Amino acid sequence: MRTKLHIRKGDMVTVLAGDSRGMQGKVLNVDTERKMAIVEGINLVSKHTKPNAKSPQGGILKKEAPVHISNLMVIDSTGKPTRTGRKIDPKKNISERYSKNSGEVIK
Repeated sequence: MRTKLHIRKGDMVTVLAGDSRGMQGKVLNVDTERKMAIVEGINLVSKHTKPNAKSPQGGILKKEAPVHISNLMVIDSTGKPTRTGRKIDPKKNISERYSKNSGEVIK
């Protein structure tokens, strides 16, 4: 069974801890088993590459490294970081994430 996390691919998040604290970005990928997420422009690391067909010059590339999801917080439609909750929609009979601050459903 897959665990349900408070962060999904495509969410706008802010970083709560670490070197990138206070920065915001879009979630590119979520690893549910390791509970890590890759966020655009956050936690950049230098990767040394040899010349190959993709990069004939080789050199040092900047690449996003995973961040633990406990260090991320979703940004709601008002533009502020918020905690998230789950409530069941009685019409569709599915659970939806909602913002604890504004009460709006997070798409």
